[in-house]
Amino acid sequence: MFKNRTLLYHLITLFTVIVWGTTFVSTKVLLQHGLEPAEIMVYRFILAYAGMLFLSHKRLWADSWKDEMLLVLLGITGGSLYFLAENTAIQLTQASNVAILVGAAPLFTALLNAWVDKVPLRKDLLIGSAVAMIGVVLVVLNGSFLLEVNPLGDGLSIVAASMWAFYCLILKRLGNRYTTLFITRKVFIYGILSLLFYFLFDPAPFRADLLLQPTVALNLVFLGVVASMVCYITWNIAVKELGPEKASNYLYVQPLVALITSVIVLSETITFASVVGALCIFFGIYWTEKH
Repeated sequence: MFKNRTLLYHLITLFTVIVWGTTFVSTKVLLQHGLEPAEIMVYRFILAYAGMLFLSHKRLWADSWKDEMLLVLLGITGGSLYFLAENTAIQLTQASNVAILVGAAPLFTALLNAWVDKVPLRKDLLIGSAVAMIGVVLVVLNGSFLLEVNPLGDGLSIVAASMWAFYCLILKRLGNRYTTLFITRKVFIYGILSLLFYFLFDPAPFRADLLLQPTVALNLVFLGVVASMVCYITWNIAVKELGPEKASNYLYVQPLVALITSVIVLSETITFASVVGALCIFFGIYWTEKH
């Protein structure tokens, strides 16, 4: 029975990163229709928060102001700051640089866990992560092997990966004391509120005509309801049940899913290098989870 439950949590985690891997195409479609990256994020979080109110609306506050501040940090690290750093990085440097550096989030999570919670860095974890990371590089570059260094853009990519690692670590501290639905709802509201500070310096116009376009509306609903509301719930469950290290290792799958989605929707091609990369990713995850 225990093994079946553990397998279920692994499948939930895999489902989450597969959905997140497909968001690349939806986001690209919205950008092509004229929405700004910060606009996309705030709309998807508003939709996600509205959905969460249906599922969790009785409890308003945490047990203590300390826990409430940790929930604020969750909204910033896993919400506004993560997305702003990643989206700004995409505008400043090559998308491949961003995908590779943000793809290192599982390694950052393991290092942060070892530093803050004194969790030993297992040899098999480092080996599996290294092999999976090589796979991410091969998949993202997809045979082109061309990288250009942009210190600010690449630095922001590292900030994004670090923010997700902090998110997982803070989540571990709250996961056993509050329900997943309560935590997830708080992530969205504090993500929205912290993003409002960004709009004070860089206001975004409200364009109802764009939002009423069927393609824009459908993609925002997918990003807000499925990729945000549902997947943040499943991810928070995964971190609670499997731990931040094991759950984060599945993030290596995201670039592979993004590539496959791009092939299907955007008619991009898969090279031999990306096939080798895919095998490296699966072997790295298998090696890490097996030990």
